[in-house]
Amino acid sequence: MVKEIVKNQKSLMLKSELANSDDLYILDDLIDTLDANREHCVGMAANMIGYNKCILVYINKNEKIEYMINPTIIKCEDEYLVKEGCLSLEGQRETKRYKKIKVEYYNNKFQKRLKVFNDFEAEIIQHEIDHFSGIII
Repeated sequence: MVKEIVKNQKSLMLKSELANSDDLYILDDLIDTLDANREHCVGMAANMIGYNKCILVYINKNEKIEYMINPTIIKCEDEYLVKEGCLSLEGQRETKRYKKIKVEYYNNKFQKRLKVFNDFEAEIIQHEIDHFSGIII
């Protein structure tokens, strides 16, 4: 189901909880909402649609929607500054990102995965993971 985007800063600043198998329904809402906002959005964290859980979706370099449950960045390389926007905010803000990241996360069967991401995909994932800590660009 397509959900309304949360714009309340206090809600967005709350830290997200780890997701479990009871939270998998959130994936459908995230995917539907990201797809509905694809023209203006490349990634979405669960708290952006009202769920304080560590689940994110993003559009990969092949234009397909991917997801991560309970992702953690375990390695970062090549820091740079970039201006980013967010559906939950107006305008753009400058922030620090890394060109290459290694992320540990879970799939929908809660099997652990480890993958390296580069460039724009890495930037999207870092932005969404920041949402879990209540960090808003």
